[in-house]
Amino acid sequence: MATSLKQMMESANAAVPKITPAQAREMMAKGGTLVVDVRDAPEVETTGKVAGSIHVSRGMLEFRADPDSPYHDRNFAKGKTVILYCASGGRAALGGKALKDMGYANVYNMGGFKDWAESGGAIEKPIEKGM
Repeated sequence: MATSLKQMMESANAAVPKITPAQAREMMAKGGTLVVDVRDAPEVETTGKVAGSIHVSRGMLEFRADPDSPYHDRNFAKGKTVILYCASGGRAALGGKALKDMGYANVYNMGGFKDWAESGGAIEKPIEKGM
C-alpha cells in the first residue's frame, strides 16, 4: 500500500523530537553538535543560515551522512547530536527520520529558520554577490 505525505510526516514527527531554538542553543553550547540547514540553496542565499551550521540540501542529506558514500561530509558522525532545520520544519522532520533510519541516534528538529532568527539566534549572512 502506498504511503501518503501525511503518513510520512506523522512517522517523522513521532521519531524525531521537536526542540525550540533555546533548547538548540543549549545543546550547541555543550559541543558535539552538528546543526544542518536542509533548505535549498536559494533560500539560504536569501536569508543566511544559523551561525555555525552547515548547509546540506534535503536532496543530498543521505549522501552526505553516509560514510560509505563518495559524497560523505566528515562533519557527520553518528556520535554527534544532529539538529536539523528548514523553513517550517517539514523537511527537517523528514530528514531527521532518514538520519534515524541510518543509525544516527541523537537527532532533533528545530523547525524553521524564521523561529531561530526571531528568537535572536546568531545568523551567518550570505556573501554579497560580486565581493
